[in-house]
Amino acid sequence: MPRPRVLILAWGNPSRGDDALGPRLIERLEGLRDAGVVPGVELLTDFQLQIEHALDLVERDLVVFADAAASGPEPFAFGPVVPDSLLPISTHALSPGAVLNVYRQVIEGPEPPCYVLGIRGYAFDLGRDLSPAASMNLDAALAHLLDWLARTAGRAPREAG
Repeated sequence: MPRPRVLILAWGNPSRGDDALGPRLIERLEGLRDAGVVPGVELLTDFQLQIEHALDLVERDLVVFADAAASGPEPFAFGPVVPDSLLPISTHALSPGAVLNVYRQVIEGPEPPCYVLGIRGYAFDLGRDLSPAASMNLDAALAHLLDWLARTAGRAPREAG
């Protein structure tokens, strides 16, 4: 069975308050996918991005990375991933740009268009639930993502954006 052509990869720690924004986005999308609202989309979640996630980009037409953002615009920021030219010393906790750079180094052929969705969070303490403000930001980010996916779904592969 072929892989879904669209991947949404989110990460975060559900035990650290607003750091759960990425996994919570995936939970909401799973419910919508099961209801037929977002068909043909693969949803992955992890605690952090790893070097192995570069392999998840293979044979995709579109990839969205999603995570909590401790700073930046409210309620979220959305834009293309820029490949990082250097990998950090450790291969743990990579950025989306570092994952894309690994893809370029390991996989032959063009990379898929990749975007990052940074959902603004505020409280990242261990044992906390999502803050009310982060929950509202998640609602706005989800609405934007669904609208964006609906608009890009009909475009030819590798032309989304």
